[in-house]
Amino acid sequence: MSLAHTWSVALVGLEGHLVEVEADIAQGLPKTTLIGLPDASLSEARDRVRAAVVNSGEKFPDRKVTIGLSPATLPKTGSHYDLAIALSLLTAAGVLEPVSLSRTAIIGELGLDGRVREVRGALAMTLAASRAGFDRIVVPDLNVSEARLVPGIEVYGVRSLRQVLALLRGTEIADEAPPRAEPRLLSESLTRVPTVDLDDVIGHREGRRAIEAAAAGGHHLFLHGPPGSGKTMLAERLAGLMPDLSMDDSLEVSAVHSLAGLLTGEAELVVRPPFIAPHHTASLASLVGGGSGVPRPGAISCAHRGILFIDEAPEMHPLTLDTLRQPLESGFVEVHRAAAVAKFPARFMLVLAANPCPCGLSGTEQGVCSCTPQVLARYRQRISGPIKDRLDIQRQILPAARALADTEPTESTATVAARVQAARDRQAHRYRETVWRLNSQVPGPVLRREFPLDDPSRQLLEDLYTAGRLTARGLDRVVRVAWTLADLSASPRPTVTHTHEAYQLRSGHPLTPLSDVRPLKSDVRPSKESPNDH
Repeated sequence: MSLAHTWSVALVGLEGHLVEVEADIAQGLPKTTLIGLPDASLSEARDRVRAAVVNSGEKFPDRKVTIGLSPATLPKTGSHYDLAIALSLLTAAGVLEPVSLSRTAIIGELGLDGRVREVRGALAMTLAASRAGFDRIVVPDLNVSEARLVPGIEVYGVRSLRQVLALLRGTEIADEAPPRAEPRLLSESLTRVPTVDLDDVIGHREGRRAIEAAAAGGHHLFLHGPPGSGKTMLAERLAGLMPDLSMDDSLEVSAVHSLAGLLTGEAELVVRPPFIAPHHTASLASLVGGGSGVPRPGAISCAHRGILFIDEAPEMHPLTLDTLRQPLESGFVEVHRAAAVAKFPARFMLVLAANPCPCGLSGTEQGVCSCTPQVLARYRQRISGPIKDRLDIQRQILPAARALADTEPTESTATVAARVQAARDRQAHRYRETVWRLNSQVPGPVLRREFPLDDPSRQLLEDLYTAGRLTARGLDRVVRVAWTLADLSASPRPTVTHTHEAYQLRSGHPLTPLSDVRPLKSDVRPSKESPNDH
């Protein structure tokens, strides 16, 4: 047989496309041609496959060989097509029976000695093959753990081309030495959440309340205060309050991490919300995603269904920080390149931490601020108004009154996480017939129309709006937080007390009882919310 085909998978973002790998052996001068929009690394597969076939004890066809990758209009990138090309070629040469490769997807990079090397995105490729109805998939042995996370498809892990041929022929092969994992220098920002507990935090009653409300409703959070006051400490304990991911979310997050190269060795499903903390010097491409050819996911996609924590947020380049505006609203990011457009999920909870000024002493009792008014104004403007307007909860974190002990009893992460889980269960029940899961995801008009507040709460918000304390967008975000506070207190709907506390959490004002608040004065509304001017 001079014509044969196998199947592999191409990834554009997280979207998998089945690729038919055809091999034709014809009369003519010895030459190998690869067609189908391959990139540079894929074009080099001709030499890798030739060496791997010869060093595996097989004869490479000494004729004109044409290898086609279909669909031809889809750009192909990466070296994971090597194994499929080799098996298609050997089937065309009569070494293998065509029936042995039916309904089987094949991925894997070949070394010159015939070893099958690890590839990125094996989980996402296995998901695509399973959804396309394939019965089996052949993957590198180092990727077999993550590929087997996908139900409904049989996974074969192989170490070499010689082993694959033996399996397809039904013969035995001596055990081979396990392949070595390729060393990878992973960014320190792409880490799992540290194992810390909320009862380590001394004081910070308002900070604790803020992260509890943020975890319960999925609200974006802004913590600002002097250095060493506990902003990072609170942010690191936020992920522990969030419940485990559902099975669908777990597969989706694991697929993103697989494509980013974060699942290695004995991979397991990502069942906990990821905690991603890029450094403030991170580039725009590392945050959003990018790369030559087909883009790769960035930090915001790796934080999908989890937390993106940016410490020292004003030190990040303003244009880089402003790229978060569209993903915060849409829940995904599209990276456009000449070769392809990749779409990655990016529904994360944004947590920003910032000092009040470059010296860190503005508005505190720890010393005298040495910053000039011009420096102070420029520093505060580095976080733009549109970004601040998307942050539901804003809290000033001051140093605890006591450094070594606290007279107030502290709650553990487990205790607070139980309340958060109960609050999320109430939201899931309330929105069971909609596409939303959390209060932070529900559009303002829908929330006001389908789930109206009581009259005292509406009057309070109307007074705040008339007095210029809230914009229209800010009013909707206060309503969302109010519903979260009601869910945390097991109330069927927000009361005026919940609404007042939600406004305080939004504005950054100290949490005081409603009875202690002086009547609002109606005045001319400013063009921007005064609470944003921290």
